[in-house]
Amino acid sequence: MSETTTELPVVVIGAGPVGLAAAAHLVDRGLEPLVLEAGPVAGAAVREWAHVRLFSRWGEVVDPAAEKLLAPTGWTKPAEATYPSGGDWADLYLQPLADVLGEQVRYDAHVTGVSRTGRDRVVDADREAQPFLVHYESADGREQRVLARAVIDASGTWSTPSPAGGSGLPAVGEKALTDRITYRIPDLKDPAVRARYAGKRTAVIGSGASAFTALAYLADLAKSADGTGTHATWLLRRGISGSTFGGGEADQLPARGALGLAAKAAVDGGYADAVTGFRTDAFERDGEGRMVLVGEDGRRLEPVDEVIVLTGFRPDLGFLDELRLGLDERLQAPVELAPLIDPNQQSCGTVYPHGVNELSHPEKDVYLVGMKSYGRAPTFLAMTGYEQVRSIAAAFAGDRGAAERVELTLPETGVCGGAGLFDEPEASEQNDGGGCCAAPATLTIGAAPAASGGC
Repeated sequence: MSETTTELPVVVIGAGPVGLAAAAHLVDRGLEPLVLEAGPVAGAAVREWAHVRLFSRWGEVVDPAAEKLLAPTGWTKPAEATYPSGGDWADLYLQPLADVLGEQVRYDAHVTGVSRTGRDRVVDADREAQPFLVHYESADGREQRVLARAVIDASGTWSTPSPAGGSGLPAVGEKALTDRITYRIPDLKDPAVRARYAGKRTAVIGSGASAFTALAYLADLAKSADGTGTHATWLLRRGISGSTFGGGEADQLPARGALGLAAKAAVDGGYADAVTGFRTDAFERDGEGRMVLVGEDGRRLEPVDEVIVLTGFRPDLGFLDELRLGLDERLQAPVELAPLIDPNQQSCGTVYPHGVNELSHPEKDVYLVGMKSYGRAPTFLAMTGYEQVRSIAAAFAGDRGAAERVELTLPETGVCGGAGLFDEPEASEQNDGGGCCAAPATLTIGAAPAASGGC
């Protein structure tokens, strides 16, 4: 890289928690960041789930370099042992941090492409000596571009939720019913949203913390005066096991463990029926206009009024197509990171800290960080992203020792065991109450599916 190139900024895509932490670490290292944020404010994606409370405490979601940058402004860190909502996180931390960075953050800057100047994906000649060329569109639709010495993509995965279909593609009829399907945790404190679900039967598809939260919200609604008749049908692609509801009291993040216990209480209390071994194949309408979910095995469930799909997210890699990324073929995560987070191989929910070595690509000086670095894998924590960008900033500054040093200990999930993403027949025969499948993959708890030729 030429001396002229090293004088260019490091472009950071996304002004969310990890993108802004990256900028803070770059500033701390004497390097110039330029943050391009697609939304009109900092933490635009976080604000879309402002009503959801984090299961990490304030002490775990404030980056040390960011706190150092904020300190001279008189910013006061919220009580470390308390839990912020998404709205709190954005208003009380992310926006003040972006304000400190000032003109180093550009809003309404939607990145549409990244390449090497004068080199498309194919060309080898003198490639690493060329600066990066980042194209973006401003709010008025004008095309803009900026040169960069390096690129850190912290754009996350929020804009690309996974569909309901068990094949990874939308189920038949899913696209036609978008007015009755949401891919986000609904805000049941909003009167209009509350009215949509009150007294209705809702299918919740998914098995992670988001699904736990939705089930708990719907159970609370069912218990309220205006929620009589509210009921959930919880669809799991796997069987019920000792780890289905998370680590519970063994989780070192207590609030995360409590989410699973709340979901279990919703089932045990009769506010939700859990249907397991169900991989959605199609959405159909019955004679009254309600939705009937059909499984790959032909099962047809009782009609529902609404569907909440919480099956995870996937990275948008389209605007990076001219770069040479080394991504795992399954997870779409960096190839060195993938084995650490692959749920097909890892039976425990805990992922160990990692940095510049695991996040490198064949294209030098480009990094995917934060949620996007995990591709389609779950269990990401903000503190993991903070450690990633600390390591990367140290590498850019030439401090390889700091870049390769681990400066984080992650909390254990309390979950271990299981048969990966797909239950094995022999696993369902085990009934030890531990991490392996303690119930067969076709078990239904609380209610039976509607009769059909497939059962």
